[in-house]
Amino acid sequence: MFEADKTEELVDKAAQLVEEAKKSGADRCDAVVARGRSTSVSVRLGKVEGTEASESDSFSLRVFVGKRVASVSANAGMDAAQLAQRAVAMARVSPEDPYATLADAGDLVADYADLDLFDPTEVTSETLTEVALEMEDAARAVDGVTNSGGAGASAGMGGLVLVTSDGFSGAYMGTRFARSVSVIAGEGTGMERDYEIDSRLYYADLDPPQTIGKAAGERAVRRLGPRQMETGSGVTVVLDPRVARGFAGHLAAAINGAAVARKTSFLRDMMGRQVMRRGITITDDPQVVRGPASRPFDGEGVRGTRLNMVEDGILQHWFLSTGTARQLGLHTNGRGVRSGSNVNPASTNLALEPGEKTAEELIRDIGSGFYVTEVIGQGVNMITGEYSRGASGFRIENGVLTHPVSEVTIASNLKEMFLNTTPADDIDRKFGTAAPTLAIEGMTLAGK
Repeated sequence: MFEADKTEELVDKAAQLVEEAKKSGADRCDAVVARGRSTSVSVRLGKVEGTEASESDSFSLRVFVGKRVASVSANAGMDAAQLAQRAVAMARVSPEDPYATLADAGDLVADYADLDLFDPTEVTSETLTEVALEMEDAARAVDGVTNSGGAGASAGMGGLVLVTSDGFSGAYMGTRFARSVSVIAGEGTGMERDYEIDSRLYYADLDPPQTIGKAAGERAVRRLGPRQMETGSGVTVVLDPRVARGFAGHLAAAINGAAVARKTSFLRDMMGRQVMRRGITITDDPQVVRGPASRPFDGEGVRGTRLNMVEDGILQHWFLSTGTARQLGLHTNGRGVRSGSNVNPASTNLALEPGEKTAEELIRDIGSGFYVTEVIGQGVNMITGEYSRGASGFRIENGVLTHPVSEVTIASNLKEMFLNTTPADDIDRKFGTAAPTLAIEGMTLAGK
């Protein structure tokens, strides 16, 4: 992976950019280096389809002249003085932005913890190829699997270097390893596809390739022979955890301060009010050791702490960066993400915390409903909360999953869905957004 001494070199270059910007007339400024490296291999039907590798260190300088701001990007070979002069010249002719600013000096982290985000394990493209082939072989060995959509394995890292004119200087790196496979079961018009994926910060934590491949094959075979369900209202829909993660992501988008400031969130007027069923808590914690979306400081140099975004069903916080917080008359909570010249708020390790029942108990208590393993389409309106998506999964009859279902649509409004959600206890926290199996009452199902 990247050498530690190069990180120190990049910190020095970022500090040089900041000093040159101040010499050129910037009132305040910051410099960021976004680091990235990845290697990936894809295979299909026992043959390598592609091998890709990339590495980059991208610099961005942001300068403030009064209330005017400008940003410029460059690579490691740039002339710091020329870049700074150009950025300041651009800022002087830019329109004023009353909200764009650096984080307050008092919010900056003086020292930050090592969150154990970096695995030094070197994984070669040959090893990635072996893993991908092994996954695909295990999936294709499942009885009923007839074709492959391909398998892939990857190893990569990302890092951030940040230096500000207010004295902050910091850097961190994190690794990410992933494995995935997709296969097809059945023949002709009766074919069904499914997949399995695993992603971890540490290579040794990944599920074995045989386990991932077998799970993908079994998922695909289980979907064979689907039928439609009858159209009806008041249907209880149960979301498989991998679908539930996307559902929790809708909540995260709705309580993003940027969306609230733009008035594009259907929850923009709900602070301090009930948005989920009583007893439900949704947490966000950037300081989790080995957390999939952890970071010791945000894109502005602010340490975020664990927050109960929703507590006992009541909305408690927005995700806030400094600029977004000022626009709303609030204070940043360390959720700023730097992307080139922009800083926008976002969630970190978000979790819709588990309930007390197992998934099996939840389904048994429902009796009759629809268990969703996949949703299709983009039918989610984040301004109104209207929700309508194609779905497939399994029918629930007498408290158990029975035949597979496809070609149906589930619909409701996210406000009502959140209020009618009951979580099981089977949360998996290996992804940045985590949620257990969720039961949602009162939905409309359009089928036959």
